[in-house]
Amino acid sequence: MSTRRAHGPTPVAVLVRDGVLPMELGLVHQLFGTARDPSTGERLYKVTTCAPRPGRIRTDADFPVYAEHGLEAVAAADTVLVPASHETDEELRKGDLDAELEESLSAVRGRVASICTGSFVLAAAGLLDGRRATTHWMSSDRFARTFPSVTVDADVLYVDEGRVLTSAGEAAGIDLCLHMIREDHGAAVATELARRTVVPPHREGGQAQYIQRPVPSEGTGGPASTSRSREWALGRLAEPLSLAQLASRDAMSIRTYNRRFREETGLTPMTWLNRQRVDRARELLEQTDHTVDRVAAETGFGSGTSLRQHFQALLGVSPGTYRTTFRGR
Repeated sequence: MSTRRAHGPTPVAVLVRDGVLPMELGLVHQLFGTARDPSTGERLYKVTTCAPRPGRIRTDADFPVYAEHGLEAVAAADTVLVPASHETDEELRKGDLDAELEESLSAVRGRVASICTGSFVLAAAGLLDGRRATTHWMSSDRFARTFPSVTVDADVLYVDEGRVLTSAGEAAGIDLCLHMIREDHGAAVATELARRTVVPPHREGGQAQYIQRPVPSEGTGGPASTSRSREWALGRLAEPLSLAQLASRDAMSIRTYNRRFREETGLTPMTWLNRQRVDRARELLEQTDHTVDRVAAETGFGSGTSLRQHFQALLGVSPGTYRTTFRGR
């Protein structure tokens, strides 16, 4: 769901509460606040920090922040982001929010997004009922028990349900912000922001690669990483790659490779490969005049029909519609 405006910067509100994590507040300002139109250099967003009650807000560090604005900023925004508060989030239940805050979140005209356990706020407001959502993997079990009407996916970095979006731990907030900016203004703007921030424009896999697992003891033949085959595949997306080829790059059996790959990325090898190909196809559709068939050939899909099928399955639109939306022709 894009909130792109034809004229002027898009208003973005960051809703902070006592116990807010400074990193999460800062990353929203860093990304949305510095995004610029590549042609004019004009700012694309106007970011406002607000709180349920304006004034001094505690953080989880040894310094406070001051929120000059109240919920009127939420009402004026096209995009509202809710960072985490470790003081209260995991204690929230349905109906616990102040009525004015719940009403403000429900009335947002554009999209509402959470970072980390800020998802508890959206769920408490009823915005996630019947939807998929994610949160930090350490809080996902509690979240699922507290809000059984929400389908929790603890393996992903973020979930985009259109009007409502959720992300995993703090750094996944960067992934979510870049995703929203990419949806609004295309891959080139998001990639430039990522480059300036020195982060990847799109991280592969999900939270599964960050969940702590027991380290095999010496002599048990602990599994090796699949990073070598992933790096190798990224340089050969146009070629027909098989599961056997990928497994052989890391000297594993196909069965072991499948298991290890899923542990590291949260995805099967072929699902991961197709996502990388779709991401490359998005870049080509935005940045070149290549036909759909040529884009398909350069991304390993072989035919325009195959590319259309994968594009529709992952993004919900055709390559032609995507190009029109993000390239304007």
